[in-house]
Amino acid sequence: MKKISLVLLLVALVVAFFAFDLQQFLTLNNLKAGMAQFEAWRAEQPVLVGAVYFAVYVVVTALSLPGAVIMTLAGGALFGLFWGVVLVSFASTIGATLAFLVARYLLQDTVQQRFGRRLQALNKGVEKEGAFYLFTLRLVPVFPFFVINLLMGLTPMPARTFYWVSQVGMLAGTVVYVNAGTQLAQVNALGDIMSPSLLGSFALLGVFPLVTKKILAWIKRRRQRAQYTPPKKYDRNLIVIGAGAGGLVSAYIAAAVKAKVTLIETHEMGGDCLNYGCVPSKALIKSAKVAHQMRHADQFGLNPAPPEFSFRKVMQRVHKVIQAVAPHDSIERYTGLGVEVIQGYARLRDPWTVEIECRDGSTQTLTTRSVILATGARPIVPPLPGIEGTGYVTSDTLWSAFAEMDTPPSRLVILGGGPIGCELAQSFARLGSAVTIVEMGERLLTREDTDVAQHISATLHNEGVLLMTDTKAVRCEKQGEQKVLVVQRNGSEEVVPFDALLCAVGRQARLEGYGLEALGIETNRVITTNEYLETLHPNIYAVGDVAGPFQFTHAAAHQAWYAAVNALFGHFKRFKVDYRFMPWTTYTDPEVARLGLNEQDAKEQGVSYEITHFPMAELDRAIVDGATGGFVKVLTVPGKDRILGVTIVGDHAGDLLAEFVLAMKHGLGLNKILGTIHAYPGWTEANKYAAGEWKKAHAPQGVLRWLERYHAWRRGRRAST
Repeated sequence: MKKISLVLLLVALVVAFFAFDLQQFLTLNNLKAGMAQFEAWRAEQPVLVGAVYFAVYVVVTALSLPGAVIMTLAGGALFGLFWGVVLVSFASTIGATLAFLVARYLLQDTVQQRFGRRLQALNKGVEKEGAFYLFTLRLVPVFPFFVINLLMGLTPMPARTFYWVSQVGMLAGTVVYVNAGTQLAQVNALGDIMSPSLLGSFALLGVFPLVTKKILAWIKRRRQRAQYTPPKKYDRNLIVIGAGAGGLVSAYIAAAVKAKVTLIETHEMGGDCLNYGCVPSKALIKSAKVAHQMRHADQFGLNPAPPEFSFRKVMQRVHKVIQAVAPHDSIERYTGLGVEVIQGYARLRDPWTVEIECRDGSTQTLTTRSVILATGARPIVPPLPGIEGTGYVTSDTLWSAFAEMDTPPSRLVILGGGPIGCELAQSFARLGSAVTIVEMGERLLTREDTDVAQHISATLHNEGVLLMTDTKAVRCEKQGEQKVLVVQRNGSEEVVPFDALLCAVGRQARLEGYGLEALGIETNRVITTNEYLETLHPNIYAVGDVAGPFQFTHAAAHQAWYAAVNALFGHFKRFKVDYRFMPWTTYTDPEVARLGLNEQDAKEQGVSYEITHFPMAELDRAIVDGATGGFVKVLTVPGKDRILGVTIVGDHAGDLLAEFVLAMKHGLGLNKILGTIHAYPGWTEANKYAAGEWKKAHAPQGVLRWLERYHAWRRGRRAST
C-alpha cells in the first residue's frame, strides 16, 4: 500500500508539472528574460532565494524532470561560480540520490526477482567495480544522469557509495555549466556550452579511472615480477603440478595440441578421486546396496537372506576396482599421449621456473611458459581435544585403515552430515555397522532443500543410522578400554561410544609447499584466481579443488579446459570459465542430483520462481524396480518454461540430470523436453512427465473451454456425405 501511495504521489507531481506547463519556466529564453527579476529577489532575500533555488533543484532532479541544465545555468547567473557550484553540486547529488532510492524502493525487488539469474554478472560487477563505472558515467555528460540514477537504484550498490561517487563525479560537469551560467548573456543555445571537443575531453576524463585501475594492476604485477628475470627460452610450454582430474585433463589437452608438457605428481596418478574418493566410495556403495537388496529380497518375490560376507573381501573388491580404472590415468597412458610424467615434489622458484625433487632422489629444474596448479585438497580434521589419542580415519585413509578388517567397525561415528558423511553412513550401516552421524547443523545436507534433506534423513533413519543433528563434538576420550566422543546437545553433554571415528567435515585445499607465498600468490582457503583462472602472475593458473568454488571431479576437468587453452593460446584469445550449468550428485540411495537453483538458493538470491513437482511413485519404471521414493522438482521462470534449476531424488538421479544439463546449456525449456521421445519403460520418462506437469498447470483454460464447446457443437451435427 505504501508503494502504491508513493507511485500515485510521484505521478501526480509529474502530471501537475506538465499540466500547468511549468516546463516553460525551465527554458533558456525564459531564464534570460527573467534574470532581472531573479536578481532583484536575490538582492532582497539572498538566503531565502538560495534555499528555494536549492529545494526546487532537488525536486527537479529527484523527479527526473527536464530542466536541470537550465537550473544549473541559473545557479551560476544568480550566485556566481563558487556558491553556484556549491548549491548545484549538493542539490543535484541529493536529488539524484532520492531518485536512486525511489527506484530501489519501488522496483529493485521486482526486477531482481524476475531477472535475478540474468543480472548475476551485473550485480557482481557492481559490487566489485561499481564505484569506478559510476564515476566514469558521471564524468561523461553525454549519458543522461536521470537514467543513471534510476538504473543504479536497481543494482546492489550501497546508497552511500552512490552519493559520494555522484558528488565527486558530477563536479567537473557542474563547474562547466555553472561557469557558463555566469556568462549567461553570451549563451544563445545549450550547444554553445558543450562543444564536441569539450565532450571528448569529458569522455577521456571518464575513462581515466578505469584505465588508471588497469594500469595500477599492471604496475602491481610488474613490481611483483621485477625481482625475477624471465628466461631467454623455455624448456616447456606448460608444466602441470598435480595429476588429479584437473591436472590430467590439462596435460591431455596440451599434448593433443602438440605442446611440450610436463606433468608432476607427488603421490598416485589419478589423484584423490581415483585413489581415495569417487571410485572407491562408489565401489563400496555398490557392495552395500547389494547387501541391502539381499535383506529385502522379498520386495521382489524372492526369499530374503542376511548377506554373508567377509568385509576384507569387500575392501579387496574396492581396491580391484581402483586397479581396473587406474590404467585410464596411468603414467604409461599419458606418456603414450605425449606427456612427460615426473613423480616428485614440485616447487615454484619464480613464475617461470619449477624445481622438482624426484622420487629417485635427484633434482630437476625446468623453465616453462605457463604453469597450472592442480594440487587438490585433503580432508579437514577438526582440532578436537583427544582425537589423536583415540584415533580417527578420513575419507582418504579409511580404505587402507579398514583393508585388513574381516568385519566392518561395530560402532562407527561419522563427524559431518554432508554428502560424503551421508554416503558412507548408509554404506557402512548396510554392511552391518551401528552408525551415528554427528552434525552441527540443524539438518543433514544443508546445501539441499529442506524436503530433500528430510527425505534422505528419513531413509537413513529407517536403515538404522542414528542422526544427531544440532550437535557439537566437544572432545574424544578413552573411558577404560572404550573410546567415546563427548558431544554437546540440548544444552548438556552426552557420550557416544565408538570403535572407529570418521571425519567427514569437509576438505581443504593443498596450498603449502609449492612456493606460492614467496611469489605473492594470494590464497584465501583456495588460490585466488580471476575469471580466466589466472593467479597474480598471468602465466600461473589454478584448477580443481585448490581453486574452488566446487570440489567435484567434473568441475576440475571443466576448469582444466579453460586453464589449458588460456595458458597455451591466451595471447590470442582468453576464455572466461563458465560455471552456470554445473551438476552435482550425492550418491546415497536414493541419489540426490542437482543443477542450477534450488528453492533455498532462489530465495537467498531474490529470484522469482515456480515449482513443478513429479513424484517417482507415479513413474512406471520406478514401480517396476521397487524404487518409488523420490521426486523430480523443477524451478522455472513464472509463467514460462525456462528452467532455473532442477533437483532429482531417486534411483539414477545423477544420470537423469544429464538431460536437464543439456537443456539448460542450450536454452531449451520444458516444452522441448516434453516433445522429445523417451524410451518406455525408462527412468528418463520422469523428466518428460515433470515437463508434462508443468504443461498441464499452464494449459490455456480459455482456449480449452472454447474447444469443449466446439466439440459439443460437432457432436450435434449430422455427418456430411
